[in-house]
Amino acid sequence: MQANPIQRVVIVGGGTAGWMTAALLARALGSQVKIQLVESDEIGIVGVGEATIPSIRLINQFLGLDEDDLLRATHGTFKLGIEFNDWRRLGDSYMHAFGDIGLPLGLIGFHHYCLRDMHERTNAASAGAADSKRAGAPDLWTYSLNATAARQHRFGRMERVGSSPLTGIKYAYQLDAIAYGQYLRRHIDPAIVQRIEGRIVDVQLRADDGFIESVQLASGERVAGDLFIDCSGFRGLLIEGALKTGYDDWTQWLPCDRALAVASERVGPMRPYTQASARTAGWQWRIPLQHRSGNGHVYCSRFVSDDEATAQLLANLEGAPLADPRPLRFTTGMRRQSWNRNCVALGLSAGFMEPLESTSIHLIQSGVNRLLALFPDRHCDVALSTEYNRQTRFEYERIRDFLILHYKATERDDSPFWRQCAQMEIPESLARRIALFRGNGSIFREADELFTEVGWLQVLLGQGIEPQRHHPLADALDQDQLDEFLGNIRTLVGRAAGTLPPHERFVAEHCRAPDAPAGA
Repeated sequence: MQANPIQRVVIVGGGTAGWMTAALLARALGSQVKIQLVESDEIGIVGVGEATIPSIRLINQFLGLDEDDLLRATHGTFKLGIEFNDWRRLGDSYMHAFGDIGLPLGLIGFHHYCLRDMHERTNAASAGAADSKRAGAPDLWTYSLNATAARQHRFGRMERVGSSPLTGIKYAYQLDAIAYGQYLRRHIDPAIVQRIEGRIVDVQLRADDGFIESVQLASGERVAGDLFIDCSGFRGLLIEGALKTGYDDWTQWLPCDRALAVASERVGPMRPYTQASARTAGWQWRIPLQHRSGNGHVYCSRFVSDDEATAQLLANLEGAPLADPRPLRFTTGMRRQSWNRNCVALGLSAGFMEPLESTSIHLIQSGVNRLLALFPDRHCDVALSTEYNRQTRFEYERIRDFLILHYKATERDDSPFWRQCAQMEIPESLARRIALFRGNGSIFREADELFTEVGWLQVLLGQGIEPQRHHPLADALDQDQLDEFLGNIRTLVGRAAGTLPPHERFVAEHCRAPDAPAGA
């Protein structure tokens, strides 16, 4: 038993970050600690994105939530991946699909066999062998069940492809993030988490060690704690406002600094994927929910005016806007310490990376998991916070590199923004990864970084970085064996995708929100 156990945890801020943190801590710690969440109805909630990645399903399982009930409450749909339009060049499109692609064979990854096939077919076409079966290479995504189903607007829960070794559908959600936070709040035992309404006007620090002692509300009430979780959003009320932690600015690599968000009427297909379409100085997201579509334009104010950015956003909506676009300003980067003294920052308080790969909710989840693994006593041993900050920085920097790849690997030269992106210097960690892949198709996942080899593969190829060679072990198969191996996988994937129902029908039958339009 600890001599000085944490007895009081104070979460500052609600929204998705605050209530997810409260739900996970309550589930993990139960009545061992007193948890209080302070939020004010006067302060708005930033809902930058509404798309998630598959790790969110682990949260729901841990919390014992019913998936269909959750999606009904949040007007949610299913997400198989992200479609990127116009990033490499105008007119180009590719998918970053969840799940596996193909099957590994022997000691090397599947993509090396696919690369060999692509190289041979390209060479055959160049040699004028138009009639040869080696001409016209199937692309990488024909070996992805998720990508194939997404193209056909199909979805279903499928663990495996029949009795084959192929894994099934891996999915996430597209949901109303604010409603998700409210849903979590309703499922928390109020005996474990106490909500306190109030606006914080001051933060008291202990004189001897600079730890946070309490926060003072506008009403005069003081809320004391042993451990404080800052979920106050961009303001970083505790981590920056009180503790002056500092911030690492990454706009030299990720130059977008503003966003406009607007909901629109849902028209057209209920796509089981998110779309990210590049614009003249940034990109636009489109997220289909049951009752509306979520839209936003992330852009760099040095290259496009707010008025022009608004016009681009509105001109590219599929349905009529339901309100005026809501502006956001941000600086991409992260706190120099996410855990400082007895304060841990989560969500936007910890840092911000544009929602290009839907990582915002995941970073909250992983931050709480990391805190639980390194949970301190009241002294907050600096060895624990140092390790927490090391792991957090590693995760943020690897996600940062993944996002930079989308901007750097472009052939677009139609605007000053894209010319600058193509010419910019990039972190050495990313440059090394690109060079390794360009040379012989090698991809290595470092430690437990978020994005897998398959994720890196899709964006590297989708952005036009093609390896000069494949791994020599892929040449162990003769031509007929290679064709049979790849052909069998394409057949299995195609047949499996064809058995799935339309996404819209699946939603209607399993998790339709009561007030969703009849078409949903």
